[in-house]
Order: sequence, then structure tokens, then C-alpha cells
Amino acid sequence: MLSPSAWPAAVWRSLSGVGLLLGTLFFAAALTPTLIPRTYVTQGVLAGAAFALGYGLGVFWRWLWSYLGLPEVAESLRRRANLLVIGTCLVVGVAFLARTTDWQNSVRAGMGMDPVSSANPLLICLVAIVTFLALLVVGRLFKRVFYFSARQVNRFVPPRVANLIGAAIAILLFWSLAADVLFRGVMEGLDSSYAQLDALMEPERERPDSPLKTGGPQSLVGWKTLGRAGREFIAAGPRAGDIAAMAGGNAMEPIRVYVGLKGAETTERRARLALDELKRVGAFERSVLVVITPTGTGWIDPAAIDSVEYLHRGDIASVALQYSYLASPLSLITHPEYGFEAARALFLEIYAYWTTLPKERRPKLYLHGLSLGAMNSQRSVDLFDMLADPIQGMLWSGPPFVSELWRSVTRRRNEGSPAWLPEFRDSSMVRFMNQNGSPLPADQPWGPLRIVYLQYASDSVTFFDYHDLYRQPAWMDLPRGPDVSPLLRWYPIVTMLQLALDMLVATTTPIGYGHVYAPQHYIDAWREVADVQGWSPEEIDRLKSHLLERMTGGSSTGSGTSARENRGG
Repeated sequence: MLSPSAWPAAVWRSLSGVGLLLGTLFFAAALTPTLIPRTYVTQGVLAGAAFALGYGLGVFWRWLWSYLGLPEVAESLRRRANLLVIGTCLVVGVAFLARTTDWQNSVRAGMGMDPVSSANPLLICLVAIVTFLALLVVGRLFKRVFYFSARQVNRFVPPRVANLIGAAIAILLFWSLAADVLFRGVMEGLDSSYAQLDALMEPERERPDSPLKTGGPQSLVGWKTLGRAGREFIAAGPRAGDIAAMAGGNAMEPIRVYVGLKGAETTERRARLALDELKRVGAFERSVLVVITPTGTGWIDPAAIDSVEYLHRGDIASVALQYSYLASPLSLITHPEYGFEAARALFLEIYAYWTTLPKERRPKLYLHGLSLGAMNSQRSVDLFDMLADPIQGMLWSGPPFVSELWRSVTRRRNEGSPAWLPEFRDSSMVRFMNQNGSPLPADQPWGPLRIVYLQYASDSVTFFDYHDLYRQPAWMDLPRGPDVSPLLRWYPIVTMLQLALDMLVATTTPIGYGHVYAPQHYIDAWREVADVQGWSPEEIDRLKSHLLERMTGGSSTGSGTSARENRGG
């Protein structure tokens, strides 16, 4: 056993020069900007994890060199090389840390945020060291398990076969602990906590007394079964008087229908219950009906639905079906099929009934979804099934990068159009919009079916890609989106780590950037999708200001904090 005085020398001898160099390069690359502004904590964790990954790859390379029996470097030469490596690492690390403030301010500038005086490089370095040490402990524990397993197996098989089996055992053991014990325990705990949160009755959410409200006295859906997100959706939103005051003239009370997970035992029964509730409240007598697929928690973005209700002066009904308690990233990982099943069941129920109605008297039918809701809404429809009797359109905002239809259209975009705002064929069916609207002329003709993707170039939920591991994504090509830093660069492996972190914090941006979609941009998108008429440019501007003020709670900063408190992600 080593004495305490011998520990530094032992640690020094155990360090990998290749690992330190590669880790430092990863650390430096992780400090450069990507899509979302970072705090010193998130930046430190990212940089520390990147350093650990680079160091691990360097250690693996050193082990592989020795395992293959290649010539070893003399000990004296290795020590001098390590001193040179450490000096180089310090210079590179300090040089890149010194630029973190400028890099973060370049991201903030694209989002209209005030610059920071300092990105706190010393605190970033401290958090990175703690993160690296924690991951180093895990890595060395893995190494011990590997060697122990290999030694035991070596009693029965040759050494190299034993090493291969030992590595497989260590990987299987650590993966099982992470997936079956830690991950599953966390997921079950989160599912339970989200379910309890979903059941909470907020003091300000009183049961509606109108018989035309879901959860009201004559409703087919119990108020307590709606869940937190459902009660928020039903209780919030503009009233007829609010709309009339803003739009002028007469207005109707918008119809909102929502069925929570506790509304019925199966997805099919919940979808049928939603249809029955729509019939009960007279939703099919309105001019417009919007089928919404919510986010993972069942949350519906008020910026999206409030805007279309104002634009149609309340002559509109909307319906949604909850499919999970978990936030979208967790729901996507654990129960990706739930959202698809619910979205598909609800659409089929409504579409089957809608097609039986006289075309001149039935409402125009639209689909909407944000984030995971956008992906599942896309999966819920088969365009070929609607050729004989198509619906009117879809508005999908912030579609996740795994959305198949979105990926297909983006990949087949017209030559010369950017990946962050593509143009597809003659643009008569599919169009893309961002903060600045559509790049197409205002009089560009539409076909019978309108699909609009509302997306921001700074939304990592949309633009993350596993291929970023080894190739530069197309959205980084010039010209870039208006909200993307011009200092952003692609680095193998590290850029994917950066964008993965960006996904986790994509709702921390100001309104109108990242994964926080602004009501004024929804207004422009809905006017395209639903061909909304009867509003003057001055009235539209006034409506945009009104909805933005409602979303920010009157804040002049536009940070969207109040709106994000209940986001489902």
C-alpha cells in the first residue's frame, strides 16, 4: 500500500500523455459556442465531460498500442514528452478559457440578449475539474472490473480471449447498472413524481361552471381526470370578450376539449371520449377545428392556440389527448410509442366522423403539435389516406430531429436553400418559417393542403443529429440562421456533445429563440396555414404585441420566464 507521500508520484506515472493532450483538445473545443447560451455550470460540466471523453480515448489508444505489441517509448523520453504535453495543455486551456466571454456573447447577441461582462472562466475550470474527476473515478472502476474479470476468465481461455470477454463483462455490468438500476429507477421515480404533479389542483384552476366547458357540470370528462396540463388548457385562454376587445366587432367563446390519461382505460376509449365531447359542445358547428398533439407532459403551448383563437375571432374548436406524464425528452426515451398511438387514435376518430359531414357545413380541419407533439402529429397521418378527402393543413413547430417527414423534406430541399429554412419543390404544399417569416413572396400560390414548419435555426431539438459525431451538419453552412453565432465551428465528437447539452437547455432562451416559440411567429404561421383574412396590418401588429405581453407577463425583457414555468418540453 502506498504512503500518502508517494501518491503524487503514483498519480503522475499513471497519467496518460496522449490522454491529456486529446482531453485538452476536447476541452478547448467544448468551450466554443454552439446554439444556446451557457452558464458557467453547464459550460463546466460540458467541458469536463469532453475532457474525460478525450482522455479516455487517449488511454484506450495507449492500451491498444501496447496490446498490439508495438514498440514502447523509452521511460526517460516519455517523461520529457509528458512535460511538454502538460505545458502545451496549459497554454491551450488558458487561451481558450480567455475567449469564453466573447464566444458566449456572440451567442447572446444573436438572440438579442445583453452581453455578460465575464463567462467566469475560473468557475468553469473548477466545475470541469470536478466533473472530470468524477468521471475518472467511474472510468478507473470500470478498468478494475475489466482486469478482474479478465483474470478470472484467463484460467480457462487464452489471455487475449480473456481480455475480450473481460471487456464484454465490464461493459455489460456497467450498462446494466446504468440502464436497469439507475436509469429505470430514475425514470420510475420521475414518472411517479410527474403523475403526482399532474394530479395537483392549482388554487387558481377552479372547475368551470359552464356546461359547454370540458370538465364542467354536463361534461363527459371529469374535471379531476384532466390532469394539471389539461386543467390549465381548459381554464386559460382568451374569452369572447377578450377577443372582441382586441379584434373589434363580435366574437365567440372558443371551444377547448381535453382528455387526460385518467379519462378512460385505453387510448382508443379516450379518443372516442374526446370525439363525443366535441359533439356535445358543438365543435363541429364551428368554422375551424384544430387537433392538437401535446408535448410529453400533456402541455399545450398557449402561444400557439391563443393566437389562432384570436385570428378566427373565437369561431374555433380545439381538442387534445394526453399520452404521458413525462417531459418530452424523457417520454421520447422511455415511451416513444405512446405519443404516436394517442395522436393516431385521436386523428382517426375525428377524421372518420369529419368525412361523414357535408363538406359545405363541416369545419376546416387542421393539425398542430410542438416538439414531441409535432413529431407524433406527423406520424398520426398518412397523406395517401387523405387523397380523396384531404384536411386543410398542419402547423408543426420545433419538430424533433428524428421526425421522419421533416427529415425527408429537409433532405430533399431545393438546391441553394439553407437547411435551417428550406424550400421544397414549388412550395405549394410544404413551407418553412422562422422569426422572419417565410422567404417566399406573399402571393406565392398554395395547393389544397398546406403544411408549415415553424422552426428556429437556434433550436437544437430540431437540428441535433447523431451524424454530427463525424461530419459537419448542413445548417452550419453559410449563410447561417440569423440567431446562430458566426463564431460557431464544427469539431468531431465534441460538437455532438455540445448540441446534446443544448437540447437539455433549449427552453432557457428568450422568447422567439431556441425551443421557445413566440406568439407573433405563430400568428404569421397560422395566417399561412389557415389562410386567415380580415385583419389589417395594424391590427396584426397590435395582436402580436398583446399576445407577447400576455406571454411575458408584461416584462420588457421578453425572457418568457412565466411562460416556461409550465412548459412540457
